[in-house]
Amino acid sequence: MRPHIEAFFDDATFTVTYLVSDPATRTAAIIDPVLDYDPKAGRTSTKSADAVLDAAKRGNFKIDWILETHAHADHISAGAYLREKTGAKIVIGEHITHTQAIFAPIFNMKGFKADGADFDRLVKDGDKIKLGAMDIEVLFTPGHTPACISFKIDDAVFVGDTLFMPDYGTARADFPGGDAGTLYRSIKRILSLPPATRLFMCHDYKPAGRDHYVWETTVAEQHAKNIHVKDGVSEAEFVAMRQTRDKTLTKPVLLLPAIQVNIRAGRMPAPDDNGIAYLRIPLNKI
Repeated sequence: MRPHIEAFFDDATFTVTYLVSDPATRTAAIIDPVLDYDPKAGRTSTKSADAVLDAAKRGNFKIDWILETHAHADHISAGAYLREKTGAKIVIGEHITHTQAIFAPIFNMKGFKADGADFDRLVKDGDKIKLGAMDIEVLFTPGHTPACISFKIDDAVFVGDTLFMPDYGTARADFPGGDAGTLYRSIKRILSLPPATRLFMCHDYKPAGRDHYVWETTVAEQHAKNIHVKDGVSEAEFVAMRQTRDKTLTKPVLLLPAIQVNIRAGRMPAPDDNGIAYLRIPLNKI
């Protein structure tokens, strides 16, 4: 039986959050949840996360898992908020400790240990997690970051930032710990799955010539049409393209606020003695 999949698109960050459930048991997981953040005002909101919770309530779903494909640089995770609301466990790839070790010194996070302890479960390639009567299989797909994973549930794979829709291409690989060659091999691993396998993107940016957002494709469609990595593109060609393109890209708007929160599973810094919590912005470092 296929999982039931409901998508929630966040216009502010172009992020897709998924509510995935086992129809037989009504057990559910939330993948890559968004905490709304206004960088101009420094204000957070749980509107997007609450919309997912409302959908789960309407479906009478029990949320067991919050699945993070990686420590995102383009939005703040609502993982900690959703864990508090549902009791669900937050899952991320075991190599998050590598990402933590890279970024914790940049933000001078005193006393912080790069051990993944803020997350409830660190998973490795090939691990399986029960979603009711279904299995969530973990695929290690690094390259965009050193810790990226994808989640395979029956015929559906949630690929995080590894791939985009075929007319937009692939993820950047210039963040610390990223690597274009590694990304190419991760993509090829995903594309070795059966042609009809459904692939669900974490983002869509509506490229020129398309006037609507989409986030579902297939292995076969990526093979035939992906503008960066379709059949016939070699690893050397891909790496050259990716490295050249990445040099032209600006940093994500929420990179500095997001990373320091997301490596802590969405946990905000503790308030200062005045009761106000602060994010840190390192100058001239990234």
